[in-house]
Amino acid sequence: MAVVFEKPKALSDVPFHYCPGCTHGIVHRLVAEVLDELGVEGNTVGVASVGCSVFAYNYFNCDMVQAAHGRAPAVATGLKRALPDNVIFTYQGDGDLAAIGMAETVHAATRGENITVIFINNAIYGMTGGQMAPTSLPGQVTQTSPYGRDVKVAGYPIRVCELLSTLSGTALAQRVTVDSVAHVREAKKAIKKGFENQINKRGYSIIEVVSTCPTNWGLSPKEAVQWLRDNMLPYYPLGVYKDVTAEGGEN
Repeated sequence: MAVVFEKPKALSDVPFHYCPGCTHGIVHRLVAEVLDELGVEGNTVGVASVGCSVFAYNYFNCDMVQAAHGRAPAVATGLKRALPDNVIFTYQGDGDLAAIGMAETVHAATRGENITVIFINNAIYGMTGGQMAPTSLPGQVTQTSPYGRDVKVAGYPIRVCELLSTLSGTALAQRVTVDSVAHVREAKKAIKKGFENQINKRGYSIIEVVSTCPTNWGLSPKEAVQWLRDNMLPYYPLGVYKDVTAEGGEN
């Protein structure tokens, strides 16, 4: 009997530690599938961030480096410059990438560092108990905004893809989600393009995945998916915000 579906070779045989309904596991599989399809697993170095994905180094069968909180783009920059023929990617949450790591993120993008960034946006700090994140929505209740995020005090959420799309060094800025089969397929295409851009030396690519956090949202997995659709997607519209290949040019 022909095998039509199996675990990607780039994904290790280790149970995930993520909460039920969390979409990290789906994205991990997509990254691993892409590494398999491109045949670059043995030539890839991933950079794990600090946050719920801190144990990402356990889940991928490629070399992994653990970065300090927010410093994944800086670590990835050093790796890529030291190993220019290797494929380098970071896997970061919104607290890591858009809060303590925002300076590293912006400067890696504006320099056009030839790396691939997988960015998980679930609008909350997941690992540390559900505090307000830079991506928490206006009015969203969190541990540190029990009456809802007040934009007059905390400011507005950061739309990362829109921000980075304005920088000349960015080759790809695309926002996807994994709430349905169709969206999972679209997310995989975006992740694959992000890695292909790096292989073709086009510059910095970021794929933002709008994700769920049922535990800290206080919802069931099913309710969390619907909350994402009703609340997150209107504020974080899916789509391609910059793609140098579609524009007919390369950095």
